[in-house]
Amino acid sequence: MIKVAVIGVNNIGKIHCRYYSQNPDAELVAACDLVEDRVQAMEELYGCKAYTDMKAMIADEEIDVISIATSGEENGGDHFEPAMMAIEAGKDVLVEKPISNNIEEARDMVRFAAEKKVRLVSNLNHRFVPPAYKGKELIENGKLGTLLFFNMKLTIQNPSETSEWFHLRALHPHSIDVLRYFGGDIKRVQSFMTKAPGRQIWSTASINLEFESGAVGHLTGSYDMAGRHPIEYCEVAGNKGRFVIDNVYENFTFYPHDRDELLVLRNSIMTGVGSFQETFKNRLDYFIKQIKEDIAPEKMEASGADALAGQEIIEAAIRSQLKGGLAIEVPPVKTVVQ
Repeated sequence: MIKVAVIGVNNIGKIHCRYYSQNPDAELVAACDLVEDRVQAMEELYGCKAYTDMKAMIADEEIDVISIATSGEENGGDHFEPAMMAIEAGKDVLVEKPISNNIEEARDMVRFAAEKKVRLVSNLNHRFVPPAYKGKELIENGKLGTLLFFNMKLTIQNPSETSEWFHLRALHPHSIDVLRYFGGDIKRVQSFMTKAPGRQIWSTASINLEFESGAVGHLTGSYDMAGRHPIEYCEVAGNKGRFVIDNVYENFTFYPHDRDELLVLRNSIMTGVGSFQETFKNRLDYFIKQIKEDIAPEKMEASGADALAGQEIIEAAIRSQLKGGLAIEVPPVKTVVQ
């Protein structure tokens, strides 16, 4: 049984607690939050031990995995300290996205995990859905041929004005991870951003992408769209076919070039993903599965290195905007963490 502790149990952390408690291979042994009422609520719900001091929790409890769902500036500002503490203690770690809103801290986390030989992953849950698995399978089986272009859109409504780059750093670890999941590393970006009426932050972005493979792509992102409509669209095209994933997990269509018949998958409410929150379950279950199988740290799915690669692309897009749309090279993760 893999013993799990969750750090930060306001909103997302509650979801972590719920799904770890439901996993037959995991035992939620502790929850930690600076607000005592929050961890007391988790103790009452799941029978785990409540803590307000992470150091005390690590000292007192037998723990294999620490899941970090703290928030902070740009939703990642409070990830660094608990992650480094968990890594120092030799625990496997899952960190919410973004891995950190500070690129130097993100690099340090990945570097330290590699040094300590512990597993570090991120909750990049948009790739942990049946349509994404099918798309990856088609690519790996050569059904799309040589990949040529990618179109990605991720838009929600978020009126927060907490920081100039909040939209980029908080939302697009997901969209960029999906692009990298299908297309591999991205080596150059060019971005153009705008502000919706009344907004002070760069709330809508258009980003051009060049992949290491030679494929090209585009990402449209916005914090100015109504959340009641589809939030995500992904199109992947090669010289033998293309596929489209609509709204994360709802519909998948493959368009082969050599025939009229399409491959269409729809999400069934009976057998598929019943709600967006279940994408968290898929991701956390996969994390536990890989630990149980003793997968090597460098082979973990949606790893800390993957999360860092996404943040490097976001920071390059920010630099492009600051330089008036100049194309910016993205530093490879293997060079920045050495």
